[in-house]
Amino acid sequence: MGAYLMKQKLRRRDKFPLIVELEPLFQCNLECAGCGKIQHPEHVLRRRMPVDQAVAAIEECGAPMVSIAGGEPLIHPEIDEIVRQLVARKKFVYLCTNAILMEKKLEKFEPSPYFAWAVHLDGLKERHDESVCRDGIFDKAVAAVHAAKERGFRVTTNTTFFTNDSPESVRRVLDFLNDELEVDQMMISPAYAYEKAPDQEHFLGVRQTRELFSAAFADGRRKRWRLNHSPLFLDFLEGKVDFACTAWGIPSYSLFGWQRPCYLMADGYTETYQELLDTTDWDAYGRGRDPRCENCMAHCGYEPTAVLATTRSLKESLRALVSQT
Repeated sequence: MGAYLMKQKLRRRDKFPLIVELEPLFQCNLECAGCGKIQHPEHVLRRRMPVDQAVAAIEECGAPMVSIAGGEPLIHPEIDEIVRQLVARKKFVYLCTNAILMEKKLEKFEPSPYFAWAVHLDGLKERHDESVCRDGIFDKAVAAVHAAKERGFRVTTNTTFFTNDSPESVRRVLDFLNDELEVDQMMISPAYAYEKAPDQEHFLGVRQTRELFSAAFADGRRKRWRLNHSPLFLDFLEGKVDFACTAWGIPSYSLFGWQRPCYLMADGYTETYQELLDTTDWDAYGRGRDPRCENCMAHCGYEPTAVLATTRSLKESLRALVSQT
């Protein structure tokens, strides 16, 4: 990533992707209470992105990293081939999954430094199963993580927090993931307030997010958790720094094309990445600009800002390096 960022600077590019959110389908085998990504008509949910289209989109924009989401990517019949082709091009691939099909599908994938599973775990057993609206999913996910680790795969997790989480529950789940499940890295995020999500009561606001994470991190455990974030983004979650949104840093490509402006909002689509850059009014988005953004502190908008701020500071670059060792 450091070499990639230096290359963009030498080329004097002011906008470029750090990671692409690739959605090769929208269909899922869960209906989570806080999710607004599966609210499409049946004919759309049945669609699958061809392998060549997925790979061409990543090659077009040149991003070094790809997060494959959805929907549930493991439903896609050619997801292993999409991953294989991206890894062959030395793209770092994170395959996001709720893990229902993960253990069954492991044999279709090969361990690689360029590939990692990203398992959604929104809390410990009772809390996670409540979040995904189905009993038994936590145990299935934990079993899949163990199976993947035994086969030599890198495994990361993605945990979303809501208003019914507390500093203590944040610490408990991160301690479990870090020390007991021993995943390689963990990603955390406050829930984004999807307009079409079934549960509209438990989305965190900015003040609540800052209070939750500053309290959860107060005892210093943040330093030993293997969090897959820049230190400045974690500072941002705590309210120690504030950033503007850099939506173009993590663009989203789906069955409809390049999504304007980000993975969380759909204000139209473009056919090419360059068209997305050139025709989107990026200054119209973010807190204080668009009311839909007022409570958003999601990584897809603010992690790129933190990463770019890190590269402009020797002190922050060294801090980021230390945090990953």
